[in-house]
Amino acid sequence: MAKADIITDKSGLPMRIWLFWLALLWAAIASAVPESSGNSSLTELTPAPLQSRSVRMTADMLSHYHYKTVPLDDVLSGKIFDQYLKAIDPERLFFDQSDVDGLSKARTVFDDAIAKGDLRVPFLVFNTYLKRVIERYDYARTLLKTHFDFSEKEFFQIDRSKEPWAKNEEAVRDLWRKRIKNDWLRLRLAGKDDKSIVDLLDRRYETYVKRINQMTSDDAFQTFMNAYTMAIEPHTNYLAPRAAEEFGIAMKLSLVGIGAVLAVKDDVTVIREVVPGGPADLSGQLKSGDRILGVAQGNGAEMKDVQGMRLDDVVTMIRGAADSTVVLDVLPAEATLDGKHQTVSLIRKKITLAEQSAKQSIVTVTDGAQSHRIGVISLPTFYEDVDAKQAGDANFKSASRDVATLLDELKSQKVESIIIDLRNDGGGSLSEAVNLTGLFVGKGPVVQTRDAQGNVSINPDAKVAIAWDGPLGVLINRGSASASEIFAAAIQDYGRGLVFGETSFGKGTVQTLIDLDQYARSDGKKFGELKLTIAQFFRVNGGSTQLRGVTPDINFPSVDGLENYSESNFDNALPWTTVKAAKYVSSGELKRLVPLLLKRHDTRVKSDKEFVCLKDTVENFNRESKKNQVSLVETERIKERDDRELRHKACDPASGNASNASTARRPKDPPVMEGSDPVQDDGLQANERNIASDLALVKAGKKAKDIFLNEAAHIMVDMVGLRKSGPPSSALTRQDPHH
Repeated sequence: MAKADIITDKSGLPMRIWLFWLALLWAAIASAVPESSGNSSLTELTPAPLQSRSVRMTADMLSHYHYKTVPLDDVLSGKIFDQYLKAIDPERLFFDQSDVDGLSKARTVFDDAIAKGDLRVPFLVFNTYLKRVIERYDYARTLLKTHFDFSEKEFFQIDRSKEPWAKNEEAVRDLWRKRIKNDWLRLRLAGKDDKSIVDLLDRRYETYVKRINQMTSDDAFQTFMNAYTMAIEPHTNYLAPRAAEEFGIAMKLSLVGIGAVLAVKDDVTVIREVVPGGPADLSGQLKSGDRILGVAQGNGAEMKDVQGMRLDDVVTMIRGAADSTVVLDVLPAEATLDGKHQTVSLIRKKITLAEQSAKQSIVTVTDGAQSHRIGVISLPTFYEDVDAKQAGDANFKSASRDVATLLDELKSQKVESIIIDLRNDGGGSLSEAVNLTGLFVGKGPVVQTRDAQGNVSINPDAKVAIAWDGPLGVLINRGSASASEIFAAAIQDYGRGLVFGETSFGKGTVQTLIDLDQYARSDGKKFGELKLTIAQFFRVNGGSTQLRGVTPDINFPSVDGLENYSESNFDNALPWTTVKAAKYVSSGELKRLVPLLLKRHDTRVKSDKEFVCLKDTVENFNRESKKNQVSLVETERIKERDDRELRHKACDPASGNASNASTARRPKDPPVMEGSDPVQDDGLQANERNIASDLALVKAGKKAKDIFLNEAAHIMVDMVGLRKSGPPSSALTRQDPHH
């Protein structure tokens, strides 16, 4: 059909014939897909003219600048189709086989739709999806009027992503019957009576339908565009203007607003947390639990009702230009629904997202009569405010600059070693990864990159001085990716420090952001941005983290089946390969110590009750997760729950260390499968819980003992001791770059 280099269809058909053929296709798809039997109404979404131009510009960029050249033809069209269905129905719960058969008529026309900027067929697929979602939840609500037999022997399948589509309407309804039955049983086991369960689930499913009815053309377009980009390669993404803004905030760790974290509860925007030092906090007029019912753009401006509005729309209304005024209509947390409202006027200011900034702490390890202080720097992301940097702001936000400051603080507190905690750090700025490495190794190559033409280059040396030359450890897990892997790999290759934890994610590609508005020479933010893969990075030793990740020197217990949470889960990920090693200076000292450290680690954790409990928890999870199902028999679920609680109480019935063991894995880790968490399941979703109680649980989780970090600190103490008492340290020697 279409060739990527010129973005035209090779058939050469006149436009009027293409439109006639498209109309026939549209009719064929529409007639092949069964009509929805749902009761809820839905306004069909249609593509906007700007989106037609956006998709054509994106196709042009992908054809000329992407690392992996893929023709825009029928083969890619089929992959886009598969990716599109995966994106909108990942668990295969909404479509049945007849739906998929009908929609498959579009399988070979997405390339033409992209080349011509005619998005009617992709939107037809999305509208069909919306209809099916409403139909399924309408059906779910009817099931709440029936009686479930919790003694009947049957199971609920947890993950259906790799299962075939339900054969027909009867089969898909049976899937939903079991799904609703499981929702009901979870709440029943949490102690709720049948009337409360019906009321709660009815509100939950009604909320889902409302959210579907709030979907916009932008939602459909972004979903399709990412199906297109990710069909080429997993880390190339289209960012609509709002998504691009959020991405920029995540990189800069700052925004302009009032300093409040918002949530939705019962169709109302609620203040979840007030950010310390922000306008909301300093005003003393807002607190957690307050409800925002209206927003006005300045004193005297019209107050717009925001009840029932999408959260992202409310957030956009509250944000704005620095030093501008926003006025809120607020119903205080303690007020009843008919209580007195308050009008709160605030001046928007720049808010720094401190929660995502680098932080330092100290872990104290007692070894006999000696006490050791280990400094820990936790880095959630490799952030950098590029705009502020280019504008000449001397105080621009930067991960490496913040870490350098924290290192000075820790040195003043006389720590004897440092651990850089990169668990769940998904990456960020490549230059920040280079500079952060430089804080520990100084000048020298950190990472190599290879572009689409096969040219390999070594990134410039870090523009920083060594800030810490003492003992170093790096803690990683499966959520550590990209820039995190560059840093951990460089520290490992140089022999500069120990790496412990789980094997990392395995993302070895480099992306750049292309502003489509600049490309189109348009004013304002209309077309969004394209996050485009332009290169692959390699370790200084010539190896790659792509697919394989960084393997720790000392492994901690890991959840099986994490291929679903790694680069290897993508069937179109770039392959693992190597390049020639760079010339760098490495020490073999730590490598010789690893066997001794591993022996001490194994001996210690065998007698550490908390670590044993954690290991047992992980092993039990691994066993249970392989079943991929839970029983829908109430007596069996009660027994499973009681057995779990007994196992964890046996760890430490007094202090509840079982809870600590469960929170050693952080919230961003791969999701824990239902039934595996030792904490009793309440059957609720986040927006259904009391905000104060939910925040208290989060706070308790942060305070819980971090068993992995604690063991990493013990390993650092061992390393320092062995370096002092063991064989004399060998001088740094230049290694053969091919080994």
